[in-house]
Amino acid sequence: MEAKLRQNQRALTRAMSELDLERQKMEQQETKVIGDMKKMAKQGQMDAMKDMAKDVVGKRRYIKKFISMKAKMQAVSHKMPTMKSHNSMAQAMKGVTKDMAAMNRQMKLPQIQKITTEFEKESGIMDVREETMNDAMGDEDVEAETDAVVSQVLDELGLTLTDELSNLPATGGSLSVAGAKKGEPTAALADADAHLEERLNNLQRD
Repeated sequence: MEAKLRQNQRALTRAMSELDLERQKMEQQETKVIGDMKKMAKQGQMDAMKDMAKDVVGKRRYIKKFISMKAKMQAVSHKMPTMKSHNSMAQAMKGVTKDMAAMNRQMKLPQIQKITTEFEKESGIMDVREETMNDAMGDEDVEAETDAVVSQVLDELGLTLTDELSNLPATGGSLSVAGAKKGEPTAALADADAHLEERLNNLQRD
């Protein structure tokens, strides 16, 4: 029992450490993409910004999964010393391994595959099978988060489409970065783009 406890504790500790490293890498990548978005904003490349923003949304979702998985592992690790039998310990580790396998199938990242495989090996629980959990976000949710990232970057640069549109005549509907791609362009939207381009040019000169 004591030997198995130490083995499982080592497996949990190592997996949590690896997850932390992957989370930190993802956070660094997110920071870099946001920096690139700011460069695109200064050049008026809104379409490129939108594509990069979707990448940021994906990375933030991965980061949340890393944090959630580590929290589950910590909970099991804290309870491990108080478990009274091999069976209860095995069930706890099997639950963590299933969660790891499910996360691996959702994220499809090579490093997560490696962490999952190493964890299964160290915990002595191999070939755990579980249906992939369906936590996919809807297109509207992704679009909303993407627009939020674009707005965040523009705000940090002191640029917002809201400010540009506030002095324009009402057109019977709201205008946004996403809306600029749908339907025929309107005069109001063209004016907004001109205002934004002018401010971007001023920012670039600064």
